[in-house]
Amino acid sequence: MLPNSFRIAAAFVLGAFALGSAHAQAPESWEAGKHYFLIDPPVATRTPGKIEVTEAFSYGCPACNFSLPAVDKLARSLPPNAVMNYVPASFNPAEDWPLFQRTFLTAQALGLPLEKTHHAMFDAVWKTHELATMNADGRTLKNPQPSLEEVAKFFVGMGVKAEDFTATASSFTINTKMKQADAYIKATGVDVTPTIIVNGKYRLTTTSAGGDWDKASQLVLFLVNKESSAK
Repeated sequence: MLPNSFRIAAAFVLGAFALGSAHAQAPESWEAGKHYFLIDPPVATRTPGKIEVTEAFSYGCPACNFSLPAVDKLARSLPPNAVMNYVPASFNPAEDWPLFQRTFLTAQALGLPLEKTHHAMFDAVWKTHELATMNADGRTLKNPQPSLEEVAKFFVGMGVKAEDFTATASSFTINTKMKQADAYIKATGVDVTPTIIVNGKYRLTTTSAGGDWDKASQLVLFLVNKESSAK
């Protein structure tokens, strides 16, 4: 049996082949409960004056890796009153997601720029395999999974001392931020990655939006405009 994240990825991979094809037309009306889902109660946002578009993701998620170009494109397409941010999920411990959650939050705490670390981490897991969770056969999980020490060694290449990375990653602050990320994932109803949250009020995936990132991006922009109008 394929690992859980590969089964989850299938729906996203099928839809993602639409990238680069002719632009799909949005439906005449997006329906709540069908194309997107209301988050009740809404979750507080953290960027005053901006509409937040949040990707729930994991570096260990193959669908997130596959979707990275589309998410980057979505971030670039947002209007000036909207901002893209990211919340790492940890609900798949068998594939090291808690470690990758800790890694993302540690890089933030150390002040490392997202543009320097985000793609690098995906590449380390899925391209260079320095931090791969899967064996070379692509079907079975590595045992043991990547460790914090291996991640710290990887970040030495980004100018961070291994001992500084490890100390920060093991700190009370990062443990607290991990609990906050888990609470956000639970409060927004995220149960698959990647999932997009708009302004703490609306949840959607490529599947709910109609099967590909082109449609999902149109839906995100629709919801951003909806929030802009409400303000």
